[in-house]
Amino acid sequence: MIRFSLAHLTALSLTPPELIRVAAGAGYASVGLRLIQVTPETPGYPLMTDKAMLRETRAAMSDTGVTVNDIEFIRITPEIDIQALEPFFATGAELGARWAVAAPYDADPTRLADRFAALCDLAARYDQGVVLEFFPWTEINGVASANTVVQAAGRANGGILVDTLHFDRCGDVPADLDAIPPARMPFVHVCDAPAERPTTLEGLLHHARAERLPPGEGGIEIKSVLAHMPAGIPVALEVPMTALTRSEGPEAVIRRAIDAARRLLGA
Repeated sequence: MIRFSLAHLTALSLTPPELIRVAAGAGYASVGLRLIQVTPETPGYPLMTDKAMLRETRAAMSDTGVTVNDIEFIRITPEIDIQALEPFFATGAELGARWAVAAPYDADPTRLADRFAALCDLAARYDQGVVLEFFPWTEINGVASANTVVQAAGRANGGILVDTLHFDRCGDVPADLDAIPPARMPFVHVCDAPAERPTTLEGLLHHARAERLPPGEGGIEIKSVLAHMPAGIPVALEVPMTALTRSEGPEAVIRRAIDAARRLLGA
C-alpha cells in the first residue's frame, strides 16, 4: 500500500492543525509542515514560537493518527546561521518528523556541502535527517549535482528530495536515479505539469509555486520516475492549484490530488 503524505504547499492557507485534520479525512497517512516562510506572499507557521498552535497540532495528530513526515523550508545561503535553526529541529522532534527539507541557494559548491553537513549534524541531535531539494533555477539544478553535494557532505542522514516537477524541468530522466544510493531517497514529492517546459524563470516559478497538476493529468512520466526510486517510500503530493483553491477551497485541492494519484498509481 502506498503511503501518501500531503505537502503543505498544496494547501498553504491551512494552519498545521487544519491541514492534518483535512488530510486525515482525505486518506493521507502523513503531512509535511512549512514552519519557515519561503516568500513574502506565502505563509509559514512558526511552531517554534507559537506554542498554542504547536499544542493544537499535536492534538490533531493524536486525534487522527496522521504523522509529520517532514518540516520545511531551509534556504542554504552563504549567510545561513546553522545554530539559529536549533529550535526548528527541536520542534520537528516534538512532532516526530524524520526529515527537514533544505534548498541550495549558495553558488559555492564546497561551502554548500560544508553547510549541508553542518545541518545534518544539527539534525542528528534530534534524530532527524536533511534532504536537499534541487530546482532548475538554482546552481544545483539536477539530481546528479544534488548527489554530488550530499556525497561531499558525507553524512549518513543526508539525502535528496526528488520532486517530479523539478526533476522534469531540470531535464533529468528516470535512469539518472539509478546512480543514487537508495538510502539517499527517503521520500518523493509528486505532482504533474504540462509537458511543455517554461522558458522563463517567471514561468518556472508560476508552475512550481502556484499552478501544478494532479498526478496523471499532465505530461510528466511519474510512474517511470517512481519505478527508479526505492519501493515503499512515502509519496508526498505537492500540488498547489491556486485557481481551484480560490473557487472551491483547499480541501477540494487536497482531495483531487490524492484521488488522481490513486487512479494513476493503482493505490
